[in-house]
Amino acid sequence: MAKRTFSNLETFLIFLLVMMTGITVALLSLLFITSGTIENHKDSGGHLFSTTPNPPATQGSTVTQSSTATQRSTATQSSTATQTSPVTSTPEPPLFQNFSGYYIGVGRADCTGQVADINLMGYSKSGQNAQGILTRLYSRAFIMAEPDGSNRTVFVSIDIGMVSQRLRLEVLNRLQSKYGSLYRRDNVILSGTHTHSGPAGYFQYTVFVIASEGFSNRTFQHMVTGILKSIDIAHTNMKPGKIFINKGNVDGVQINRSPYSYLQNPQSERARYSSNTDKEMVVLKMVDLNGDDLGLISWFAIHPVSMNNSNHLVNSDNVGYASYLLEQEKNKGYLPGQSNMCIAKGPGQDMFDSTQIIGRAMYQRAKELYASASQEVTGPLASAHQWVDMTNVTVWLNSTHTAKTCKPALGYSFAAGTIDGVGGLNFTQGKTEGDPFWDTIRDQILGKPSEEIKECHKPKPILLHTGELSKPHPWHPDIVDVQIITLGSLAITAIPGEFTTMSGRRLREAVQAEFASHGMQNMTVVISGLCNVYTHYITTYEEYQAQRYEAASTIYGPHTLSAYIQLFRNLAKAIATDTVANLSRGPEPPFFQQLMVPLIPNIVDRAPIGRTFGDVLQPAKPEYRVGEVAEVIFVGANPKNSAQNETHQTFLTVEKYEATSTSWQIVCNDASWETRFYWHKGLLGLSNATVEWHIPDTAQPGIYRIRYFGHNRKQDILKPAVILSFEGTSPAFEVVTT
Repeated sequence: MAKRTFSNLETFLIFLLVMMTGITVALLSLLFITSGTIENHKDSGGHLFSTTPNPPATQGSTVTQSSTATQRSTATQSSTATQTSPVTSTPEPPLFQNFSGYYIGVGRADCTGQVADINLMGYSKSGQNAQGILTRLYSRAFIMAEPDGSNRTVFVSIDIGMVSQRLRLEVLNRLQSKYGSLYRRDNVILSGTHTHSGPAGYFQYTVFVIASEGFSNRTFQHMVTGILKSIDIAHTNMKPGKIFINKGNVDGVQINRSPYSYLQNPQSERARYSSNTDKEMVVLKMVDLNGDDLGLISWFAIHPVSMNNSNHLVNSDNVGYASYLLEQEKNKGYLPGQSNMCIAKGPGQDMFDSTQIIGRAMYQRAKELYASASQEVTGPLASAHQWVDMTNVTVWLNSTHTAKTCKPALGYSFAAGTIDGVGGLNFTQGKTEGDPFWDTIRDQILGKPSEEIKECHKPKPILLHTGELSKPHPWHPDIVDVQIITLGSLAITAIPGEFTTMSGRRLREAVQAEFASHGMQNMTVVISGLCNVYTHYITTYEEYQAQRYEAASTIYGPHTLSAYIQLFRNLAKAIATDTVANLSRGPEPPFFQQLMVPLIPNIVDRAPIGRTFGDVLQPAKPEYRVGEVAEVIFVGANPKNSAQNETHQTFLTVEKYEATSTSWQIVCNDASWETRFYWHKGLLGLSNATVEWHIPDTAQPGIYRIRYFGHNRKQDILKPAVILSFEGTSPAFEVVTT
């Protein structure tokens, strides 16, 4: 056959096709950069002897960086609440009616999931896959019930980026199967702490599936199991107790990531506040009738991005570190997670140091507020929930004029990212006009956005008209949860996204005013962000006009905040007037099947010739001093195998030899802050595992060893794959004092 040659035109067209394919992949990989925002209101609290990160106004952890308004909840549990064997039945705890207070149950369970070969959720940075673990992730559940059992509420703080709709629907379905109507869509809140260092892969809408590089059923099931187990433990441990509330400012740990956007709000409104971030922390103190600690939930607006987008270790970031410190203090003598009972810039020398500095500041303030809490929370419990089609909400701007929300769409500035997660292409923030080049690529690949959606989102220039894309599944949610639970004079608003600082303030004031107008005065309203379903950001109408990252990521258009204020006021009114039963249920969200499988395949693990899994390749030095790092390298296997095999509950232990008992005692594990587990992926199934122990000042002199626990995937010809456990132990080494 004659050799085929190409004309210049044909060569150019082939080159253009390759370019467009590459650009498409790059563009889709940008689809989810939830780096921060003006002050994400995320929960920061949930300390079992529980710390839950972000609360009011959707307070978010801003890790010295962004100050989004979503509050993250930090949860901490105390000794009697956490380590309970799995619940196999659902006995109703005994209820005593002759006491003043509530029945309180707290529970914590591991929900870490996959720690290798999976994208980390938050920055949407291609190649930022998990390669080990810094700290484990936990679900912390709090159940509060009235003494006669007539009403109860559940708040769950989870060390993940955000709660996906699929995750919530699956949890609710399993709760119904086990508990009947006891725990329902209206009285259960699932809230993510918004760490950007947890595994992705648990979403069902196409934008997030692409950002996650597929749906990981392994991680999804582990998260569901952990959440349910924490609720089961809390349910079993319920006992009479009291709840106290306290408030106070935390200084020096936030910045507003988008001060220019904040300045677009009316000067008269800004003049009412001393800062462009929300510095208030709200703490709930839970004790039994003897005054002994049960748990703590704190809400504080901060963005957990101290661990920046160069990180590859699964961890709970600064809000998780705050929980870790509180739980260690309240559970002395127990290992982390085994007791009985949050490119970011930070103040430290590196991201690990910054995480500790910011987490410690939150921990210290939560500890102080907890200790001084004296205002008791009393009164009935109530809850209200609706599913709402956020693409079609009529918003009353005043008594005569209305506006509507839009089908979802992402603007150009979305692809630019933010200071804690800059986009990879040449997009810039603040764009109010499109670009012919990118518009053409979008139109050729995805089709043109309709005039209706373009008009609805103005002045946002639409980069991706996600609300008009439905293959293989809808790209963004239409149906969204709105929910409030109240404990006496405390109202927790469950926000399905991230509010900016001023958005959170407006919603909080509106809900307070609604309660007051119906006789419920002096309500404390916390905004708990990243709850139930994720819908990116929510800016004020004025901030939306500037079209920076947060505004471009406000997917339901310029009147999104007004719609939420209207919807949450309606819930507050229903609770205050005892008309919750009259609320419409709303359209139930979908649960999709056949989601895109992960892009990284499962392969068989192999050990080098003459070696076995767990063999020591590089031992520790014979002697160390405190402050140094003991390091051991083992023959490894893919850690993701361990997410589906629970033979071992940790990847590592550091153990000290006790001469008096002639035994080895565990002093820390992979949930401890001073340990790090790195997995180094090689070719053809070969890999190494490195365990580091950053020897703390508190380490006692003596003889130590490091152990590694793993699972390898084995598959013989014509046989199904099997997962086998193994372990390795280092030679002993000595720690001496300076």
